[in-house]
Amino acid sequence: MDQRIIRILQEIVGKDQVTTERADLICYSYDATQQQYLPEVVVFPADAKQISLILKMANAEKIPVFPRGAGSGFTGGSLPTRGGIVLVTSRMDRILRIDSENLVAEVEPGVVTEQFQQAVEKVGLFYPPDPASLKFSTLGGNVAECAGGPRCVKYGVTKDYILGLEVVTPQGDIIRTGGETMKGVVGYDLTKLMCGSEGTLGIITKIIIKLLPLPEARKTMLVLFDSIDGAARAVSAIIGGKIIPATLEFMDATTIDCVRKATGLQLPEAAQAVLIIEVDGEREMLERQAQKILDIVQPLGVVETRVAATPAESEDIWKVRRLVSPSLRKVNPDKFNEDICVPRSKVPEMIRAVEAIAKKHAIPIVNFGHAGDGNIHVNVMIDKKVPGQQEKADQAIEEIFAAALKLGGTMSGEHGVGITKAPYIPMELDPAAVAYMKTIKKALDPNNILNPGKVLLD
Repeated sequence: MDQRIIRILQEIVGKDQVTTERADLICYSYDATQQQYLPEVVVFPADAKQISLILKMANAEKIPVFPRGAGSGFTGGSLPTRGGIVLVTSRMDRILRIDSENLVAEVEPGVVTEQFQQAVEKVGLFYPPDPASLKFSTLGGNVAECAGGPRCVKYGVTKDYILGLEVVTPQGDIIRTGGETMKGVVGYDLTKLMCGSEGTLGIITKIIIKLLPLPEARKTMLVLFDSIDGAARAVSAIIGGKIIPATLEFMDATTIDCVRKATGLQLPEAAQAVLIIEVDGEREMLERQAQKILDIVQPLGVVETRVAATPAESEDIWKVRRLVSPSLRKVNPDKFNEDICVPRSKVPEMIRAVEAIAKKHAIPIVNFGHAGDGNIHVNVMIDKKVPGQQEKADQAIEEIFAAALKLGGTMSGEHGVGITKAPYIPMELDPAAVAYMKTIKKALDPNNILNPGKVLLD
């Protein structure tokens, strides 16, 4: 990159907050997709004013800028696919305030999700969105990708908790969207437009978050079924019984086998599907809810049930779910984690379709996810060093997306589009809708300098 540009960046953020060292560039060249693109420079701004100056300069010089949180995305949304500037928000990591009276908080984008959850829980409040990456992913990234998690079935996704934002537009303007009130219908809803826009429409610099009272207690259950159909019918039956659990996680037979082989965890051989069910609320109500759930699911092929009586036993149950990802590496070294979502009642049909695709291409595909909202994490496991495996995986992924769409679903429930799903956009969105989206992008970013080549490609 031109040394003149480097000097301008150093004047904006300080010399020690700009790097072109190759080792540093490599650190910011990848995310969870295992793909790698080397930036030309990495900058660490401290506030919205500095970001505004960087974007104004980038517009004048036509230099691409790639915003980045923790880099934990699964679709390449933060990858610097065209070199240019990687803009990291990790310095903006303050919880500015927690307002217990009005149940709102204001934070900077670099706050780690779990640290924020713990901070609000200390004062008896609750921030439900809980992506699997919560220990390291940042709230700014969560908003940009509209992250989900196991608790979505009861509490919804990130955008349901975002009341307002401070955003730097691609042209360098600093704008406020939304506000702090629970209601607000003045003008277009730019807050919702920014949530899930994957860093292509603006860089988030402050977030106003809606909070809830912290549930008094939780109760966790592990239920093993002799078929995926039984587990799926159990999900519908529980919700049909007017109980909305906080989480309704499922694992298919292949996933159970992976966990069993990799960890030695004792799970019955007859188990073909698992549900992890957690209810929360007032303590005296939970025992009744748990028993009602067990009564509902019992006729549906239950092999075994385990009900946690203590927080430690609850942790043991969740340990089964957390062992899934590390166990998958035992299957094959390379994982393509897709996150399709189908109507809840279509989960068994979708699992059968995936099983047929796995058999057709002779590659392992492991399924687990959030059964309560039909969000299935489909993991295509291959060894890229084996000739032909990558081509098989590519074909299988396209067929999986087609099957999900045929069932009335979507190819992404929570990971977003980034670069990995962008080629498949025409399978899901009609040309007129894509044209309107491109019009919005062009209006905000006429020079296409902010995260170009993502979501809609160009």
